[in-house]
Amino acid sequence: MPRRLPLTRRSLLATGAAAMIGGPAWAAAPKTVEMALVVPLSGPWARDGLLEREGAEMAIDDVNKRGGIKALGGAKMKLIIADAGDTPEKAKDAAQRVIAQNPALVAGMGCWLSSLTLAATEVSERAHLPWLTLSYADSITARGFHYVFQTSPTGNTQTTQMLPELIAIAQRATGKKPQTTAIITDNTAAPLSVVKPMVQGGLLKKAGIKLLFEEIFTPPLSDATSLIQKVRTSRPDFLFQFTSNVPDDALMLETLTEMGLPRSLLPVVGNGAHIVTPELLKVARKTIVDGVMTGVGNWPTKKAEGLVAGFTKRTGEPWMGQDSISAYGHVMIVAWALEKTRVANREKVNAAIHGMKTAVGPADFFPGKTLNFDAKGRRVGAPLVMVQWQNGVPVTIAPAEFAVAKALWPKKAA
Repeated sequence: MPRRLPLTRRSLLATGAAAMIGGPAWAAAPKTVEMALVVPLSGPWARDGLLEREGAEMAIDDVNKRGGIKALGGAKMKLIIADAGDTPEKAKDAAQRVIAQNPALVAGMGCWLSSLTLAATEVSERAHLPWLTLSYADSITARGFHYVFQTSPTGNTQTTQMLPELIAIAQRATGKKPQTTAIITDNTAAPLSVVKPMVQGGLLKKAGIKLLFEEIFTPPLSDATSLIQKVRTSRPDFLFQFTSNVPDDALMLETLTEMGLPRSLLPVVGNGAHIVTPELLKVARKTIVDGVMTGVGNWPTKKAEGLVAGFTKRTGEPWMGQDSISAYGHVMIVAWALEKTRVANREKVNAAIHGMKTAVGPADFFPGKTLNFDAKGRRVGAPLVMVQWQNGVPVTIAPAEFAVAKALWPKKAA
């Protein structure tokens, strides 16, 4: 008669055997699955970081209310939050701390501003931690990294899509193509990645639009008078205002109006969701912002109407923009990957995201038909969405499949 092993030893052997032959993943499932959020919660980009946090926290709660990660025996998701601050050095330090102090992390996301994201992802890549970001700079996914995923179209892609759309909008309103433009941009990574193909890549020249001047400044601005004086003197058909934070957005728009260039005379085109956040109306009048257009990497579509209603009720925010819905979607991508892999392992999660191709689930929170990534970690076919302030509310004006309002462009030139 074979010798009976002690119960505890038999149990351990049985568990190990089940794992080796692909037994139920929930047998050793963790009670919680941790995901990092590193965004600016202080400094000039804090408002945008807060909006990301609100979206991420709602997503975590929604996953947990639906029973957690079912493939892991109902494990609850947990968000580990860190302040990226206002410099690349602070963002890098925050990423280092959160990763070192939380070795069980399966994924992370952030840091909103591309310059901060570039620094933080140097750390997450070394830790083999899959990292999702809404940041725009092409350089984020041009470094040969394998653990970074960019859910917004890159700056170069956005410029390529935006210029023809702007020309079409202007022609429909005025009957003629705009001939001249000017660029005022800050020196952070995302705006520069949008400007580069316009100027160095020759897209403006190919489109037949003359660049009157390009001015680059370091944020935050204390006075915009000298910048706007150049606009007033040169009188472009429209202005590219590539600021990256709400205080600079407001200062630029207010100075334009004070110097006789309101939106009814001069179209202003921005880039990024900061210029269409509710915060801007708290520091600038509706008449100053109405008419401003911006290109964004994400904005709620009809598929997300229920989510938007729940978000506004939960947070008190008047609408849900790119920052919040992208963060919500990032959590859902990781939850999807965990259900697929059936194990809380960052390498497995990373492989699942690289291999994902879905038109449902997390795809509902990003514009486009399917959600998948190329070898660089860029979202395949990610469309630029154009949003415009109209009557104190940002509305989608392009592309046509997502538009809820007709774009406004002043017929009287500046």
